[in-house]
Amino acid sequence: MRVLLLEDEPDLGAAIKRTLDREKYVVDWVTDGTEAWDYLENHWTQYTLAIFDWLVPGLSGMEVLQRLRERNNPLPVLILTARDSMNDKVMGLDAGADDYLVKPFGMMELLARLRALQRRTPQLQPPQLQINNLILDYGARTVYYLAPNGDKQLISLTKKEFQLLEYFMTHPNQIVTSDQIRNRLWETGTDTFSNVVAAQVRLLRRKLEAIGCENLIETIHGVGYCLNQEINASK
Repeated sequence: MRVLLLEDEPDLGAAIKRTLDREKYVVDWVTDGTEAWDYLENHWTQYTLAIFDWLVPGLSGMEVLQRLRERNNPLPVLILTARDSMNDKVMGLDAGADDYLVKPFGMMELLARLRALQRRTPQLQPPQLQINNLILDYGARTVYYLAPNGDKQLISLTKKEFQLLEYFMTHPNQIVTSDQIRNRLWETGTDTFSNVVAAQVRLLRRKLEAIGCENLIETIHGVGYCLNQEINASK
């Protein structure tokens, strides 16, 4: 899941980003509302959620939100602000915010509110994804192999491997290019080496093959990759 974070306080922004990183989100963090709007105009379909501070340089978080809603953009938005009056909350919600969190706040509450947003907008993601014998559990942020006897075997994946497998499982039987994967799973502006996607796919394949999911991810030479849903993942 990819999140656009608009927060101009360096310490708070860094803390939110670290927290979301640990939860396997991909986070684009910007400190200026005008820059946030540029990201949304060019990449809005890549984002699952947005977190906007209200008072930031350039366009305010509220102005970015209003622009989204004027264009009928349904992206779920959580507003962060120190403005805690009832009128401020009503203004934010009436402008199209899906939730409103007053500073200071705890990171556990922030994560809980993001999970609540995801539950209220189930089209964002189901509770689980299952392809053959693989089960990706969003709530626990884990991946299991379902054995023929019904036992679940936890597959230990890094954050990036989890994100990569999630991307493949949400695009079964579709050819996806390296550029599509890089744009989805790496933060905008990240300086990645040219074969970073191939390297991550190779590492993920090794772990899948170790539990019997062989040939699940096919390389389409010169084009990209495809997760073959019909491949039998059991030994």
